[in-house]
Amino acid sequence: MSHLQNLLLDTLLGTKHVDSAALVKLQERSLCVASPGFTLMPADIQTLVNGFAKNPLQIRREGLYFKETDYKCVRSDDTSLYAKTENKGVIVVKTHLYLLVATYTSGMYPSVCVEATEKLGEYLRKKGN
Repeated sequence: MSHLQNLLLDTLLGTKHVDSAALVKLQERSLCVASPGFTLMPADIQTLVNGFAKNPLQIRREGLYFKETDYKCVRSDDTSLYAKTENKGVIVVKTHLYLLVATYTSGMYPSVCVEATEKLGEYLRKKGN
């Protein structure tokens, strides 16, 4: 396993409040590493990239269609995108090189997922990634 995959598994999935996670290379718009069983299709990756390209008010108004599910956007700014449905959610944090994607499901605390994802995003930004 790579260092980046270990980071995902230890810092995110290790909280027990992140269901799945992935790192997407921004420049190539391709999947770098992901937790076991979590796949992102090119259309999913493009949706997330577009989420940061749009005006934050527009994405909040329109929501996010990700992995064949409509999500309500609850936060959108230059570095973070949070979206949820009734029983699951997705957190996306943008760094210099990556989009860090984390999901949570029913029974998990969204606040713990957000905190862990934002902390890992900050760590990657400090490392220049």
